[in-house]
Amino acid sequence: MASVGLLYVGAVLFVNAMMLLGKVEEKAAAILNLFVGALQVVTPTVIIMTAGGDLPTIMGASGIYLFGFTYLYVGIGLLAGLSGTGVGWFSLFVAICALVYAAHNALVVRDYPFAVIWVLWSFLWLLFFLVLGLGRAELTRYTGWVTLVEAWLTAAIPAFLLLTGRYTPSATLALILAGVCVVAFGGLWMYARLPKEREPSHA
Repeated sequence: MASVGLLYVGAVLFVNAMMLLGKVEEKAAAILNLFVGALQVVTPTVIIMTAGGDLPTIMGASGIYLFGFTYLYVGIGLLAGLSGTGVGWFSLFVAICALVYAAHNALVVRDYPFAVIWVLWSFLWLLFFLVLGLGRAELTRYTGWVTLVEAWLTAAIPAFLLLTGRYTPSATLALILAGVCVVAFGGLWMYARLPKEREPSHA
């Protein structure tokens, strides 16, 4: 059930990336944020209610709320025209908690790819904090590109691997994922800092 939700996290991250890059209007992106946010709140609630008090299952489901509340917060904020500072500071809380989930996956669950994925989510939500919470608008373009990469590498592709039974919690996969993202994010940092091409003058 959580794997299905992860697929649609990829979808909302993709749309939000397009919004940050100026391709999708804010109110148009808000609707999908509400849909996925609701899904990411209902899903862990069902999992926890049917867990029978099993702490590992509850722990695994608890982190989903961090993202469900983020998307609901974003969707409502965009429709209502609210300041993004609340989402930004909540994103700092998410970024810190994500590191705890990363450590739990690495040391307790021994699911090394998802330990890396949680670190990547922590990095992304830290960027959201910087852009929205601290008003670092110069990072918006870079954050959009990182969001686009993570939509696929931390959500859509892992979801398909889980849904088709092809996922393996191996250290090798974790190292490959980490290496690809370090190279990609480093390259995107350089690309995002390049000045945009000026539009031709019609004067």
